[in-house]
Amino acid sequence: MTAATPGEKRTIYAAGLVQGITLVTFPAASTIFTSPASYGLSESQYGTMFVPQVISAIAASLGGAGLASRLGWKRVYLAGLAANLASTALLIASRFFETDQGVAYPILLAATAFLGVGFGLTVPALNNFTAEFHPGAVDRSVLVLNALLGLGTALAPVFVAIFVGLGAWVGLPVLAAVLLLGLVAVSLRLPLQAGPPAVTGAGPPPARGGARPRAATSAPRLVIPVSFWVFAVFAVLYGFCETINGTWCQIDLTALHVTATAASLTLTVFWAMVTAGRVLFAAVQRWVPSRLAYHVLPFVLAGAFVFIAALPTGAAWAGVVAFGLAGLGCSALLPLTISFGQERLLAISGSVASGVIACYQVGYGIAAFGVGPLRSAGYTLPEIYGASALVSVVLGLLSLVVARGRPSPGALHPRPATHLR
Repeated sequence: MTAATPGEKRTIYAAGLVQGITLVTFPAASTIFTSPASYGLSESQYGTMFVPQVISAIAASLGGAGLASRLGWKRVYLAGLAANLASTALLIASRFFETDQGVAYPILLAATAFLGVGFGLTVPALNNFTAEFHPGAVDRSVLVLNALLGLGTALAPVFVAIFVGLGAWVGLPVLAAVLLLGLVAVSLRLPLQAGPPAVTGAGPPPARGGARPRAATSAPRLVIPVSFWVFAVFAVLYGFCETINGTWCQIDLTALHVTATAASLTLTVFWAMVTAGRVLFAAVQRWVPSRLAYHVLPFVLAGAFVFIAALPTGAAWAGVVAFGLAGLGCSALLPLTISFGQERLLAISGSVASGVIACYQVGYGIAAFGVGPLRSAGYTLPEIYGASALVSVVLGLLSLVVARGRPSPGALHPRPATHLR
């Protein structure tokens, strides 16, 4: 392909930022959805709202590569943007039926379903475009993209706090819709070319530095090694731990009589620390091996969960510290899981990322949906956070299996499937 233009590079990075904002719009507005003065959803209804997102995200992330092989990454990317735009439009529309749950709730379910499709299609396309547009600096460019995605997730709660203060929380989805429309308009005029997805299966992996074997006339059947399921379980448990923080943080803090503004800013700190930790560990891996971080961070997360469970009433600053520590504990675990998988499971290296992300989404769904029934059964959020510390300890033990006998990955952030070597 011809060299990418500066406009293409800027557009893809901007899309990463906007995707991050869009992804966290619903959790950032959690107190709006559960407020009796607004939608008045129960905690079970709020958690169930994310089930369509999980299902559609898994389907989109697993099917995106196949679509790209037939339609090209640009069309997959544009379809993802369109799905995100549909999600924000439905969220805005639900605002006119806040007091009628019979109408508003189905609209919200449809909105989260479109959001899952948008996430599952857009993020892999962005990773492939970024790698393709920076052939001499793939690792650095993917790190920058992921940092911008993380910045977007951190900005969403800030925007919610600002718009709530102005008396118009719906300003966040309106802002996201305007940004998405701008991206679609700009992207339609750009070439946005990227290589086709790699063919993966049970055949021999390419030799390092050598040529990739010629693809057969029919794609080989994908054989999943038994060892993959260790990575899968790790991703499910990690998804649970991250989502307990990202989806239930504000509801937990407002129950402790922390103001909605302070709770929103605490969620911002959580996502900011997730992003900062990923950048930090990528920068210092020469001195702090990624493998060491992979073993230590689950126990940092466990300590954060114990801290969160013990938060006293009205302790706004303690909540900031506790959830910030949880963000640091989460930070490098998911990208390192994919990196270890790509280097260990060479026969299916091109499919590891989509498989791990799908399993992460399962964990996301368990945490988003499962907390509601537990609350209905009489368990408090502090008790649930305390129990989550045990899940983090299991993550720490599993990290010893995932990284067993493996050196630290060459890069903390995994490469897209089209650029595996």
